[in-house]
Amino acid sequence: MKDSAIGTVDTTAGIGARQAADAPGWEDGPNHWHNRVCSIGRKKLDLIQASHRESGTTLTPLHARICTAVAIALALVTLLPVCVAAQQHAQSSTQLSAYPTRPIRIIVGFLPGSSNDTLARFVGGKLHERLGQQVVIDNRPGANGMIGSDLTAKATPDGHTLLLMSVSHPMSAAVYAKLPYDPVKSFTPVAMLGAGPLVLVANPSLAAGSVKALIDLATMKPNTLTYSSAGTGGINHFGGALFSRIAGVQLIHVPYKGGAPALTDVMAGQVQLMWGTMPLTLTQVRAGKVKALAVTSAKRSPLLPDTPTIGEAGAPGAEISTWWGILAPAGLPPAILARLNSEIGGMLSQADSSQRLAAEGAEPWPLSSDAFAGVIKSEIEKWARVSREANIRAE
Repeated sequence: MKDSAIGTVDTTAGIGARQAADAPGWEDGPNHWHNRVCSIGRKKLDLIQASHRESGTTLTPLHARICTAVAIALALVTLLPVCVAAQQHAQSSTQLSAYPTRPIRIIVGFLPGSSNDTLARFVGGKLHERLGQQVVIDNRPGANGMIGSDLTAKATPDGHTLLLMSVSHPMSAAVYAKLPYDPVKSFTPVAMLGAGPLVLVANPSLAAGSVKALIDLATMKPNTLTYSSAGTGGINHFGGALFSRIAGVQLIHVPYKGGAPALTDVMAGQVQLMWGTMPLTLTQVRAGKVKALAVTSAKRSPLLPDTPTIGEAGAPGAEISTWWGILAPAGLPPAILARLNSEIGGMLSQADSSQRLAAEGAEPWPLSSDAFAGVIKSEIEKWARVSREANIRAE
């Protein structure tokens, strides 16, 4: 699924932009464009006069002046797309050569210390090295990241305001009836950073040592087994809801205010299951305080190589990943978009980036802007469908 075309973003748009690639720029001066208009105008006028000669009619001086004006107008219409595209190309080049002109702000819709925050600080440090400009992290927590997203959507699209977002972005779109922004149209997808699985963990005393045994147990005892989450409409909640739909079982969702208390009650036996993130669960799995039944990715995790994937374990289709990416406000100039995508792609190819993402149980997933847009669209559709079927709504 990885896209190796890092930074290769199509910056042309329409016939005018393609013509601009071969067209002279504004620096050729006004005389050049005057001559082009006159040349095309003369050709148009010649065609009009030839048409009159063929029909046996003679142009009066008034008709000749009208035809000349029409010919010039047609010439201007012909050249307009080329002129506009050339001007846009010149403006884009100027923007790119100047960018960035001041500190870049990366907005994070979650508290300091969260995975979004720590990744934002890592990315900010790398962009500082590569762009030579200070990067400031601006934490705006609340409403499952929506406060930060709304602030980003309303910012000037000049590349100086970015958003480090995660899978919570499409999930919020699925569970909230109304958002203060459009999750697709209000943003420019800049680059994907990485992705990793959740871990389906259970209390050690649960009478099911595998996913197949869990399905059998839940089938025999519907609406008996419980699973915890960090809150309604979050990734832990969706992990359990998706599994229930795929496996055809009925589990009881128990929301908590945060992932740590949700996992604590699994260890204590107050609830039986949790779809937890790798950083949250890994230490407890290795300590034997919870047992890992599966990872929710399509391939096994190097951090838990003996733990089967959810598909291998008996529930293909129940895959779910946590992932992160960078968005900018809608209308980001193509040249700046290409620059940011290229710099982030180069950053992700470095060994320390892989190590940093591995700390989140993830791996780099560099994508072009268009491919990342496709991921966001697909995820919004997927979680909207699960939300409807499981009746998940924000509280």
